[in-house]
Amino acid sequence: MATNSSYCDFCDNLQINEHSVVWCSECDEGPNEECKNHNSDSKASKSHETVSISEYKKIPTEVINIVQTCKLHNEKFELFCRDHDCPCCQKCVNSHIDCKSLTDLNELTKNINTSNSFYEFEQTLLEVVDNIKQLGINRKENLKSLENKKKEIEAVIKQTRKNINDHLDRLQDDLIKELKTVEQNESRKIEKLLTTLKKKEKEINKVIHNFACIKQHASELQIFLTMKDIEKDIAVEEIFFQSITTGESTKHVNISFQITRSLQQIYAGVQKFGEIIVSFNQSDFSIKKRKDRQAQIMVALPTKNINNMTLTFRKRISTKLTSIYGCSLLPGDRMVFSCNKQNKIRVLKSDGSKDFEKKNDGDTLDVVFIGGDSIAVTYRYSRHLNINIIDLKKHKLKKSINLNAYYIGVVYKDGHLLYCNGTEGIKMINLNDETITNIGTTILTDLAYVTTFGDRLIYTNFKNHSVTCCDYQSNILWKFCERSVLRTPQGISVDNDGNVYVAGHDTDNVVVISTNGQCYRQLKLSEDGLISPSAVHYDTSNNKLLVASVFGEAFLYDFK
Repeated sequence: MATNSSYCDFCDNLQINEHSVVWCSECDEGPNEECKNHNSDSKASKSHETVSISEYKKIPTEVINIVQTCKLHNEKFELFCRDHDCPCCQKCVNSHIDCKSLTDLNELTKNINTSNSFYEFEQTLLEVVDNIKQLGINRKENLKSLENKKKEIEAVIKQTRKNINDHLDRLQDDLIKELKTVEQNESRKIEKLLTTLKKKEKEINKVIHNFACIKQHASELQIFLTMKDIEKDIAVEEIFFQSITTGESTKHVNISFQITRSLQQIYAGVQKFGEIIVSFNQSDFSIKKRKDRQAQIMVALPTKNINNMTLTFRKRISTKLTSIYGCSLLPGDRMVFSCNKQNKIRVLKSDGSKDFEKKNDGDTLDVVFIGGDSIAVTYRYSRHLNINIIDLKKHKLKKSINLNAYYIGVVYKDGHLLYCNGTEGIKMINLNDETITNIGTTILTDLAYVTTFGDRLIYTNFKNHSVTCCDYQSNILWKFCERSVLRTPQGISVDNDGNVYVAGHDTDNVVVISTNGQCYRQLKLSEDGLISPSAVHYDTSNNKLLVASVFGEAFLYDFK
């Protein structure tokens, strides 16, 4: 943002104070009347949209203060790192070498003020205000019922008093005081909550009002980063409302009256007129939600359309293996394949020649790169699953882990291996201390493969020809089952946008399924010689796709 948007930046460089008349969010500058014409004639800026300086100043200060250039390098932000959730300039890239999710900011912010995510934000804010109003109505009704109950009890108390001795007058007065105290205390709690809700309603309405200005006059980057800030506040508000609706403050408060047995017996030793009872019933109020959300609302980052991806054939590799069950691309353009029939893994160099191979003690199943200089290989021995960790530099076994499992697929995630375990679902082992965690209750077939993206698990079922996406609690998010397109799915992988790649063994293809499970695309690779694919791996670091046939041929592709 310019130091002072009231003065023309072009003239300011010449030490001339001229008032700005318009503001260009793309240039982050405010020219005066004369400089405005020069700006519109410039090839670099003639397509930029400007607003009057008076309209620009309606944008909230915190949005105007959002910088659009890198403070460290003084260059314009051009990329967004999803791993660190921050914008980057071209020089910042050196600090994000290991990040796999650098995305063009122009692509992310294009038309964001008319995007679904912006609409969802507006609707969510309106929803929050509506929830506040409905909760206020609910609490006011409780206030009214408390008042009515108080009147009913007073009537009962006074009617009872007429039937007893004068010496109970004092006890009656004490009880009415207690009733009033209880009612006042409970009413105060509700009124306190109503005050809080009113305050939050004003705060949200202010945000909604500001959004109208932001939508019209802020830059797309400012809108995007503002939404990122607001989503954190909304997450806090959701937790606040969740705690209210599940806590004591929204339970329906009741008060009632009970005559003591001693009063009924009417004898001189009565010490108490009755008892005021406070009880709580679960309120029928519930928060409305536009969609299921977990801890927070995320700004939806645009994903690539799978139909716009370009697939380029690079090479065909003869592995000289049979019954390939797993494959993976490795650093240095090397490749590794697991061979079930010959009980070994084979690592090939970039030119297809053999680097080294390693035998296993049983049926070799899946293989996965786990970072550094290591790979993990699953193999079955004596009806149990074992995992070998192999050093790629020394060509030696680093560690062997024995598991009470029998199945195939494995994937690496943040220091853990997630592996398929049939009727026991998916399990996760920590490679440091070898502790095992059960993930959900999903029942898998014996030839299942699994991959992961964020907080999602995606796995195959060759028996019913399906691919299923679920969360870590086994809640199904989507399921793909199109037998005309995909039969006997085996190997599975995922790209940086969450698109899923599945090897169709009986359909001689690779099927790409969109991250929401709603769209798909067939990659007919039979013209390249692919028959019965069994394993697939998408390398997210360089956008390459490796597909292996059960018969030993492998194919390498570039994706753009």
